Amino acid sequence: MPTFVYMTRCDGCGHCVDICPSDIMHIDTTYRRAYNIEPNMCWECYSCVKACPQNAIDARGYADFAPLGHSVRVLREEDKGTVSWKIKFRDGREKDFVSPIRTTPWGSIKSPQDYTMPSRDDAKSQDLAHEPEALNIGGKLPALTPDRLKVGVV
Repeated sequence: MPTFVYMTRCDGCGHCVDICPSDIMHIDTTYRRAYNIEPNMCWECYSCVKACPQNAIDARGYADFAPLGHSVRVLREEDKGTVSWKIKFRDGREKDFVSPIRTTPWGSIKSPQDYTMPSRDDAKSQDLAHEPEALNIGGKLPALTPDRLKVGVV
């Protein structure tokens, strides 16, 4: 279920080429339009679909939410900060999904070099380095204690 490009919408900007993690989106040198050079290697991550400012890239949806005979259209609306998915089924029903593009303001996330180097004791911990701090949780991560594990079990 790889991505495909509507050639009449694509303007050859290259955003899909830059963001593709498997490096299979390329720009055709003759027509200056994007295309998927190896559809079988597509990760179906939808990064190129979300990054395309012209809404020129689509992907077939997964069978668990969009059965055969459907169409999926993606609309990226930067002014609203959303990505919208419209699924149209064979019988005419439509479903809309809206997701935020980002959940945090640009520049608000610290880069890895801004954190202190983990100590040797941190390597023995069950927590990831800087996990409570990065998740904005004071102290330790919430966890069940052994006496709470059997509560409600019949």
